[in-house]
Amino acid sequence: MSENIILTTGIYDIIKDHLRRKKVTIEEENRLLAELKGARQVRRKDLPAEVVTVNRKVIIKDHTQDKEEELIFVPVAEARPRKKKYSILSDIALATVGYKEGDVIEWPFRDGERKIEIIKVESWAN
Repeated sequence: MSENIILTTGIYDIIKDHLRRKKVTIEEENRLLAELKGARQVRRKDLPAEVVTVNRKVIIKDHTQDKEEELIFVPVAEARPRKKKYSILSDIALATVGYKEGDVIEWPFRDGERKIEIIKVESWAN
């Protein structure tokens, strides 16, 4: 697992605003605040290709539910869950954003703690 998550300054600010609006559970809020505190902020052009962020296609393995999924994280206005396009502020995006390929995360989802592994991250453009 990565020591610290890596975020663009824009994504960092969006998550901070999301927290201020109380759009997450208290468990998620505590976890996100702790992660943001240690997050490394970089410019978009300096963000490593294997890090989960907006406009990236991500393959995850949910070890708790024993399933693998391909997801695309997009800006809020472009979210279309039926087409596997999830808002960067969705639960699964918030759990994985800033992490990189190979990382395993235990996250307090609304339906309980789940163990998620990031299998692959690649650039995506609509």
